[in-house]
Amino acid sequence: MVNSPLNERNMSAPVINKPFRKPDPNGGWSRQVEILRNATVIPPSERRFVQEAGVLRENGSFCAQGAHWRKARPLTVKPDAPDGKLPRLPGTWLWGGVLFRHFGHFLVESSGRLWPLGNLPEPIEGVLFIPKSPGADFAPEPFHRDFFELAGVHRVYQADRPLRVDKLYVPGQGFGLGQIIEGTDYARTFFQSRFAQDIAPDGPEKLYISRSKLGRGRGKLLCEDHLDGLLADQGYEIFHPQAHDLKTQVARYKAARQVIASEGSAIHLFAMVARPVQQLAVVARRVSQATGFLLRHVRSFAGIEPVLVNTLHRSWVPENESVARLWLSELDFAAAHHLLAQNGFVDGPTWDDPSAQALEEAKKKASDVPLAPTGSMEEEEL
Repeated sequence: MVNSPLNERNMSAPVINKPFRKPDPNGGWSRQVEILRNATVIPPSERRFVQEAGVLRENGSFCAQGAHWRKARPLTVKPDAPDGKLPRLPGTWLWGGVLFRHFGHFLVESSGRLWPLGNLPEPIEGVLFIPKSPGADFAPEPFHRDFFELAGVHRVYQADRPLRVDKLYVPGQGFGLGQIIEGTDYARTFFQSRFAQDIAPDGPEKLYISRSKLGRGRGKLLCEDHLDGLLADQGYEIFHPQAHDLKTQVARYKAARQVIASEGSAIHLFAMVARPVQQLAVVARRVSQATGFLLRHVRSFAGIEPVLVNTLHRSWVPENESVARLWLSELDFAAAHHLLAQNGFVDGPTWDDPSAQALEEAKKKASDVPLAPTGSMEEEEL
């Protein structure tokens, strides 16, 4: 296959004592695959930000190629080798890394090692993961199963205890949070040529991806239902992705020529299936590094230059909280209309803001606890 990642050079094992740097979309270990026999896979034993977990080679050395990175630091570091005889997982497997429960983190951080699928020189049993949250019964959500099906993964195994694997392909992290959000060329090619290829476009040409029906305790735009109505008047389908399976979401995202989206994880899925002929406007609901990750993902994977509609009056958070993912923000509707109209997404007269009473009612519906104006902001990944 043209541009195959599994040539002799990329199959070579990294030097064991060479320090690894953060994943780089332009080269290095993120584009390589290491092959291990009799590897030991060790899941985390504690729920922590940085966890002792990952893959050991047959000689007991840590396979840094299999470590999970977020931005500039590894979140899985060398674990101690377990004592005693371990259960064996027979067959040949692809190392998938860390399996996240959260929809957005799953999309971005559990998909970064699928890129060799279709280019491996032999059949595999499936993809092997370790959990992010140890000790909890993990029943995959429908979106997990749908995503793996769309990616051509027919079997997933999650190691909840240390085990020995007959043969393990360990790809570098080709996608994730940080600089690697742009993806290596191999990761981008995988999504462009293999992911969701059997899903036909189905839906209108104008789509608004809304967060207005998300429950309490979720970051959103206040009075977003007001924005829903304004965009419906402009011919947009108001789409609530959490109410649909992943295949329906993909079909809608493929069909629409003009997409406006309330900032959130759904945009990552859009980026995985979108095309340069489409237009995207992202309505910001917070000020966060995560916004930049979303835009860079769309720009790199889909070849689309997104329009950022960052026109917030004020933002609120539950008392004693500061994280940006919990922000409840008041949109400047007139300024948002101006930006959207300027870029060809809407037309007509300028939009009015909701009334003060409507905003107060929206704040009460959005949170079970009192709200405070946002102060200092803690950057969020998603």
